[in-house]
Amino acid sequence: MSTTLFLLGVVEIMLAQNTLEELQEKAIQGAVQRVSPTLVQIETTGGTEVISAGGGAGSAGKRRPGPAAGPGVRKGSGPTTGVIVSADGYVISSAFNFANKPTSIIVSTMDNKRYIAKVVSIDQSRMVTLLKIDATNLPIPEALPTSKMEVGQTVIALGRTLGGSPGATPSVSMGIVSALGRIWGRAIQTDAKISPVNYGGPLIDLQGNVLGILVPASPEAEGETAGFEWYDSGIGFAIPLDHIFDKLAKLKLGKDLRKGLLGITMQNKDMYADEVVINSVAPNSAAFKAGLKVADKIIAIDGKKVESHAQLMHQLGPKYEGDMVSLTIVRGKDEIKLEKIELSGSLESPPLGFFGILPMRDDPTKGVQVRYVFPESGAAKAGIKVGDRILKAGVGPDITKVIANAEVANRDALSTILSTAVIGSFLAVEIKREDGTTITLKGPIGQATSFLPEKPPEKSSLANLEKEPEKKPEIGTIKKQSAAGDRNYWVSVPISYDPRTSYGLMVWLHPAGKGKDKDLDDLLGIWDQYCAEYKIIMVAPRSDADLGWTPGESDLILESIRHATENYNIDRKRVVVHGMGTGGQMAFYLAFQQRELIRGVAAVGASLGATPKERIANQPLSFFLAVGDKDPIRETVLDTAKKLLGFQYPLILREMKDMGHQYFNSVTLDTLATWIDLLDRI
Repeated sequence: MSTTLFLLGVVEIMLAQNTLEELQEKAIQGAVQRVSPTLVQIETTGGTEVISAGGGAGSAGKRRPGPAAGPGVRKGSGPTTGVIVSADGYVISSAFNFANKPTSIIVSTMDNKRYIAKVVSIDQSRMVTLLKIDATNLPIPEALPTSKMEVGQTVIALGRTLGGSPGATPSVSMGIVSALGRIWGRAIQTDAKISPVNYGGPLIDLQGNVLGILVPASPEAEGETAGFEWYDSGIGFAIPLDHIFDKLAKLKLGKDLRKGLLGITMQNKDMYADEVVINSVAPNSAAFKAGLKVADKIIAIDGKKVESHAQLMHQLGPKYEGDMVSLTIVRGKDEIKLEKIELSGSLESPPLGFFGILPMRDDPTKGVQVRYVFPESGAAKAGIKVGDRILKAGVGPDITKVIANAEVANRDALSTILSTAVIGSFLAVEIKREDGTTITLKGPIGQATSFLPEKPPEKSSLANLEKEPEKKPEIGTIKKQSAAGDRNYWVSVPISYDPRTSYGLMVWLHPAGKGKDKDLDDLLGIWDQYCAEYKIIMVAPRSDADLGWTPGESDLILESIRHATENYNIDRKRVVVHGMGTGGQMAFYLAFQQRELIRGVAAVGASLGATPKERIANQPLSFFLAVGDKDPIRETVLDTAKKLLGFQYPLILREMKDMGHQYFNSVTLDTLATWIDLLDRI
């Protein structure tokens, strides 16, 4: 009897489970049918095949979730998805779908009608694009208010890219809402399968209401492809549709919407734990106009307490250019409230101040000894000579009033004095000549020049070579294993290495398909003589996939850099990431993500598709770009140079005559080695 009852109970449970599954299946079908008429299929033609960016992963092979956008994305050729948001022909989609700047866009509705579409505007904060087609009486989905969304609720991700005709059933991926207010308050997070298959499609609930529009997104990067590397990882994002509806009228006007910017950088090393103390204020920014100053501590925004940089970002993240905020700050012992601060949409990047000297390195004596004076520079006009030692310095707007009132302990101290100097102001320096006389000289601060001497003075170090070094590390080419034991990188140290003298560090990031042992040996062999002559150590990590680098491999690259800095005497002002093709794209990415560590990018045959990040005065970053004049991506490399110069980054550009997509010729190699040697110029 008991066995029979048990079996009956099991049958009842199974029937109940079947009933629940049937009900869920019917609910899904009903929800999909309800929203399907508002989905469109989008086909694009033309544009670039590869989107090189501060934006997504560049490998079609292995992909790992990473903290931010990465080297490059190969744009697929299949259709994409959009959602109708206005009956008179407006369609919203992910900006990723148009990042390659297509020449033609065709939108197909569920009834198989095809329309030529044009881009109306882009929400650059949420990275969604508004399209317009010539149609009327189109269906519009119902948006689920953000206030009614719940973590854990069942959701469905839809795409209109598979299954042939636009009238076919959309692709369906089930999941839940994992979190709300992600990407600094701008996005919904879901574990539904999100990828280019459904970017631009809707994330819906079981009633057919639309929560948001599916997009790639990242908390640490900007641009159309930012966050692409997360796809198929169980971490996906959607921009709330009610937020899009709130800004739809503005988007229809044809003007792009930009993220609201305060215009400050922080002193914190840990953005989640450290207090919000201002490190720099951008000229003419919202913060500058409100009167914020270096060392001010922000303790509240719009009346809400903030205790970390991350909390401040979360409050600022959803805001747009033109939005108003109020701040409460602590300055010294005073608490000050600043009202009605209007956020800007862009920041000025004034040119980097340049006086025109190259300092001696490894200098044990107080002050800065001059190794080289750049022709026509402010230093040259002031009368500074090789061998002079700068003891004091000061900056001012008037040459008759500026005085050398700050002690200069070393080259870092002199760089700090100049880091925020305005072009056109003047530097006064107290110098000690080689004959022992002390005088004060004054000269104008100009803009960094692209001039490179044919060969800087050979002597670059004042290190004491009489005392024997306590320890001599490994020299030659050494193959190292990562701490995890699963990856390799190479370290190349000149045979003549002397630990008493500082060396530059160059990180080689190989192009796709060129990461084999022989490839790395060949590249290191090309640089052997240069490394010995210019005192450079090289590290060469190897990517995990033949098709290129992914953001998740940043850890391996940083590990190889740490090995070099911990075991060798590395000059932190001459740390360069160097790469070709996808390796060059990874170099751009890494440099912008690791500003406190990297001082130069040397890229050959590589471009930066995304907008560069603003310059940071106390974290200088310089660029050396080279491209063959017959390289198919020549124009995009030239465009990269134009973008970087627009942000006032010091830049050298070399076009190699009669060359295609190739590594440097000997002339350009000589120039690059000289450029690395001059990275610590002031």
